[in-house]
Amino acid sequence: MKHTRHITAVLITFFMIVTGLPAGSFAISIPDEKKLSEKFMQMIREEKIIMDDPAANHLINTVARHILSLLPPQPFNYSFYLINDETFNAFASPGANIFIHRGLLTALSSTDELAGIIGHEIAHAASRHVSQSIDRSKLVTIGSMAGVLAGVLIGSAGGGDAAQAMTVGSMAAGQSAMLAYTRENETEADQKAFLLLKQTCYSPAGLLEGLNKMRAADFRGIEGIPDYFKTHPGTGSRIAHLAGLLAGYFPPEQPAECPETYPYDMVKYRMMGLYEDAGKSIQKIETRLAADLSTSELQACHYGLGLLYARENRRDKAVFHLQKALSFDLFDPMILVELGRVYTIDGQFEKAINVLSGIQSDPVLGTTARFHLAVAQMESGNLSSAQKNLDQVIAIASQSFPRAYFHLAGIMSRKKKTALSHYYLGIYYDRIQDAENAERHLKRALDEGLEDPDTEKSAKEKLKEMSGS
Repeated sequence: MKHTRHITAVLITFFMIVTGLPAGSFAISIPDEKKLSEKFMQMIREEKIIMDDPAANHLINTVARHILSLLPPQPFNYSFYLINDETFNAFASPGANIFIHRGLLTALSSTDELAGIIGHEIAHAASRHVSQSIDRSKLVTIGSMAGVLAGVLIGSAGGGDAAQAMTVGSMAAGQSAMLAYTRENETEADQKAFLLLKQTCYSPAGLLEGLNKMRAADFRGIEGIPDYFKTHPGTGSRIAHLAGLLAGYFPPEQPAECPETYPYDMVKYRMMGLYEDAGKSIQKIETRLAADLSTSELQACHYGLGLLYARENRRDKAVFHLQKALSFDLFDPMILVELGRVYTIDGQFEKAINVLSGIQSDPVLGTTARFHLAVAQMESGNLSSAQKNLDQVIAIASQSFPRAYFHLAGIMSRKKKTALSHYYLGIYYDRIQDAENAERHLKRALDEGLEDPDTEKSAKEKLKEMSGS
C-alpha cells in the first residue's frame, strides 16, 4: 500500500516530542520495554485468547496501517491482535502491541468508529503511556511487569483464574490498578487521535460516536462497569472534550482515499455468526431484519444468520440465508467461502468444489477456501487433489489450520500408508496440545517405518522436544 499524503511539520514535531523523551525520565527504557513486550506476548499466546479470523484481522490491520502511515518513525513495530472475548474493550500493551476484543467489533457500527478506537490506542502506544505507568508502579522485574499486564488483559477477556494467578504470582495484586491510564493520558490520546484521524480517510467523529456507544452499551463487567472504562477513565469528560474539538472541525473537500477492505457490517455480523451465542444472536438478527435496513446491513444480516444456522446444524436455512446474502454481490469471497463450507458439511461436494475453486486466489480468504476445497475433494474421492491442496495450506499457514494434518492422516490411511497416517496424527495432536496422543502416534509412525528420511527425522525431533531431553 502506498501512502503519499503529506504529514505536516506540526504533527511530526508533536509526536517527536512524545516519543523522544529521555527514557529514564518518565518511562522504562525502550530496550526494557522491548524485553517486556516479548515476555508479555509469550504469556498471552500461551493463553490461546488471540483469534485467527482472516476477515476481521484484515479489517483491523488495514485501518490501523492507514492511520500509522501518518506517524513519524517509531521505536517499535506496531502489531494488532483480535481477542476472543465478547467484552467491549481495547488495550495497548508495551512494545506497541494493540488488542481489540471481538465484542468491540460487534458493538460498534462503522469503520469510522473502529478507526477512532484504533487511533486512540495508537496514540497511547506512541505516547508510551503504559511504560510511564509501569515506571510509576515501581515493579522491579520484567517477569513481574509482564505478569501484571497479562493479568489485566486476560482478566478482561474472561480468564479470571489465569489472570489472578498471573497478577498474584507476580506480586502485583495491589499494583495492577496503577497500570490504568490517567485522565491526562486519555485526554492526550484523544487529542492525538483526533489530529491523526483528520488526515486519514476516516472521520474523527467516529471516536466520539464509539465512546457514546461504549457509554450506552449493555456490555457489563464487574461492578456493572464496561471493561473499557476500567482502563480508560474519565469517559464523560472525554466525550465533552471531543465534542468541543469536533465543533470546529470541517471535513476536507477532498478526503484521503480509503484502502480497500471488507465492509464493516460484514465483519461485524461474521463475528456474531461464528463466535457469539447462537440462540441469542439468531433472535437478535431476526429482530434486526424487521427494521428498515441499509442494503449493506441487510446483506450482512443474512450472512450472519447463514453462519449461525450452520452452527445449529440447520443447513437448509444456512444455505438459504447465505444465498440471499450472495444475491447482493455474486462474487463476495466472504460469503462464497462459507457457502462452500456448508455445502461440504451437507455432503454436496460437487457444489462445494464449484464454489470454492473460484476463490483460491483471494489474497485474504484464499487459504481458507483451499482448505475447505481439499476437504470436499477428499470426501468426493479425489485424494490426490485434496492432498496437494492440504500440503499448500500447511506450507502457507500451518498454525491456522492444524486440522489440515488430521485430514492428511485420513488420506494416508485410505492410501494404506499407515506410518505417514500416524505421523500426521502425531503432528495434529501436538498442534492442539494433546501431548499424550501426539507422542503415541509419533512412536507408532516410527515403529511402522517412515520411508522419507526427513519425515523420520522430524518425528524423532518432535518426540525429543516433547520429552524435554
